Amino acid sequence: MTTTVSEEVEVLERPRPTWLNAAQGFAVLALGLAAAFLGHRLVPQVGVLTWSIGLGVAAANLGVLPRTGTRQLGQVTKKLLRVGIVLLGFSVSFASITALGLPVIAVVAVSLVATLVFTTWLGRRMGLSSARSLLVGTGTAICGASAIAAMEDTARADEEDVTAAIAMVTLFGTLALVLLPLLQGPLGLTDAQFGTWAGASVHEVGQVVAAASPAGAAVVAIAIVVKLARVVMLAPVVAVVSLVQRITRPASANEAGRTPLVPLFVLGFLACVALRSTGLVPEAVLGGIANVQVAALGAALFGMGCSVKVASLLRRSGAVMVVSTLGTLFIGAVSLAGILLVTGR
Repeated sequence: MTTTVSEEVEVLERPRPTWLNAAQGFAVLALGLAAAFLGHRLVPQVGVLTWSIGLGVAAANLGVLPRTGTRQLGQVTKKLLRVGIVLLGFSVSFASITALGLPVIAVVAVSLVATLVFTTWLGRRMGLSSARSLLVGTGTAICGASAIAAMEDTARADEEDVTAAIAMVTLFGTLALVLLPLLQGPLGLTDAQFGTWAGASVHEVGQVVAAASPAGAAVVAIAIVVKLARVVMLAPVVAVVSLVQRITRPASANEAGRTPLVPLFVLGFLACVALRSTGLVPEAVLGGIANVQVAALGAALFGMGCSVKVASLLRRSGAVMVVSTLGTLFIGAVSLAGILLVTGR
C-alpha cells in the first residue's frame, strides 16, 4: 500500500500532545528563570523579577525561542503568576501592619488610593486604554508586578498592557531607589521618616529594600513593614475596583459571571496572610515559601516577556511614560507630605 503526499503532510501536521507542549513550555520557563537568577547573582542591584521580564522580552525579539514549547506559555504563565501572588501572602502578618500605628496606616492608605485614582484618570486623559491606565496606576500605587498581575482580569487587559505596565513600574521604581537616599539629607528626614517614606512610595518590595539600605538595617525593617502594609491592601483594592467595574460597565450576556468580584487567588493571598498571622508557620518554612514565590513570579514574568514585541510596545510609549513619571512623583509627594504631617513637621 502506497502513501500519498497529502497523507504524509497530514501525518507531519498532526497536533502534538498537549502534555508535551506543556512540558516544553515549562522547560523554556525554567531556563529563563535560571538565567534571571544568574543575572541577579552577577548584578545584585537588579532584582530577579526585573531580570526575568527583561530576558523574556530579549528572547522573544532576538528570535532565540524554540518554535515548539512556546504555544502554551500564556496558560502556564497565568497559573504561575497566581501561585506567586498567593504565596506572597506569607510575607506579611496583620500584627506587623497594626504595629505601625493608625496615623502611618492612614498615610499609606490615603496615598495609595489617591495615586491609583490620579494615575488612572491621567492615563485616560493622555489617551491610554482604560486597562493600561488601571494597570499602571495599580502597579505604582500598590506593589508593582504582583499588583498588576492581580488586577489583570479585572481590568480586562491583554499581555501587552500587562508588560507595558510592568516595564514602567520597573523603570521608575529603579529610579526611585537611586534618588530617594540622595534626598534624605536635603529634606532633613529622620531615619524613621525616611524608612516610612521609602516603604510608602517605592514600587517593588526589592526596590524598597535597595532604597532603604544606605540608611541601615533598622531603616530597612521599617521600610519593609510599611511596604507590606501596601501589599496587604491589594485584596480590598481589587474587590472595590471589581465592584466599580460591574456598576459602571455591566458585562454582556456572553461575559456575565466570567470574572468573580474577588478572584480566588486573591482570596488565597488573604488566607496566607491570615495563616502567617497565626504564628504557626516556622521561620524556616517561611524562607522556603519565599524562594518558591520568587521562582513562580520570576518564571511567569519571563513567560510574559516572551509574548512581547518591542515595536508594538514602543508604539505609544510616550503617553505611558508621562503617566508613570507623574504617578511616581505623585505618590512620592503625597506620602512624604502625610509622613511629615503625622510626625509633627
